[in-house]
Amino acid sequence: MSKRDYYQVLSVQKNATDEEIKKAYRRLAMKYHPDRNPDDKTAEEAFKEVKEAYEILSDAQKRAAYDQFGHAGVDPNLGARAGGGAGFGFDFGDFGDIFETVFGGSTGAGARRGGAGGGSRMYRGSDLRYDLSLSLEEAVGGTEVKIRIPTQVICKNCNGSGARPGTNAVTCQRCGGSGQIRMAQGFFSVQQTCPSCRGTGRTIPDPCPNCYGMGRIQDHKTLSVKVPAGVDTGDRIRLAGEGEAGLNGGPTGDLYVQINVREHPIFTREDNNLSCEVPINMVTAALGGELEVPTLDGRVVLKIPPETQTGKVFRIRGRGVRPVRGGSVGDLMCRVLVETPVSLTAKQKEILREFEKTLYNNTHTPKESSWLDSVKSFFEGISK
Repeated sequence: MSKRDYYQVLSVQKNATDEEIKKAYRRLAMKYHPDRNPDDKTAEEAFKEVKEAYEILSDAQKRAAYDQFGHAGVDPNLGARAGGGAGFGFDFGDFGDIFETVFGGSTGAGARRGGAGGGSRMYRGSDLRYDLSLSLEEAVGGTEVKIRIPTQVICKNCNGSGARPGTNAVTCQRCGGSGQIRMAQGFFSVQQTCPSCRGTGRTIPDPCPNCYGMGRIQDHKTLSVKVPAGVDTGDRIRLAGEGEAGLNGGPTGDLYVQINVREHPIFTREDNNLSCEVPINMVTAALGGELEVPTLDGRVVLKIPPETQTGKVFRIRGRGVRPVRGGSVGDLMCRVLVETPVSLTAKQKEILREFEKTLYNNTHTPKESSWLDSVKSFFEGISK
């Protein structure tokens, strides 16, 4: 097989992202696939070359070894020649994991599942995240919503095997089905994941035309999400087993639904309490009265006592949020704003001026009088 530069084979730059490499592979695999080029040996060789390049560059650790050592970093035969035939072969046995980390082998419990003793390695599917936007009413009262998410699912054409229906994967000739190979690096003999089968111990001579041997395809699925009452921005709901499908029979990942509560035109939330601003006219503020205020589950009558000042907060108990993890329901805090009348008629202005003349002592405007006294004392202190 040709040993051209793998980046040239896929027509990508050396700093190409994983997604760019995947797109290039799919495009070229479809172009050179044997089904589209029957009896074309040139296309068959090109297909194998593209597949080999993708197997190396799609694996972060193998790609790092290739970038550092070239083909010698991923081809055990070239690596053995690089050792110089000195006759020294050190096998570090159980220390393989240490050197695998250095020279590009797989690490981690999920990657080692199946071991070097043969058999396919199982890989857990990736977890997914979905951002769900809710209204305040939905978050406080709870709801059930339908979401549609993109995900990797098992290819139904090959049932996840990656092989064309009617064919099977075969034992990898390079590693003999162990999933591991020994690679010479100078005086060292290092065990690493087989680049041909990527640690599975099997290769697919005739890939599935639907998934191109990957065993999974990109798809969408619709899920029903039950949102419990009381959730808030930053909370997340875990849907076990609704993430991406695993490889080689590995378990499916999870889906995490991230909650974001939209701003409400009336209410704001502070922990388990709700708050709102209630504008009232100055007559109601001075003489008192009643007015209806909204809550998330209806209306309530708020009694305004006489001589209410702006900024006064009234608490309506039990009209807030019930905590999602249990506990007492919060309260609704109503902050009063005394509104100054606008667009007055000439007669209204005249009435107000006559009313102002009656405010002849400090008992009617105690805060104003106290403030004026403070200002007077301030200026007197400056003049001394």
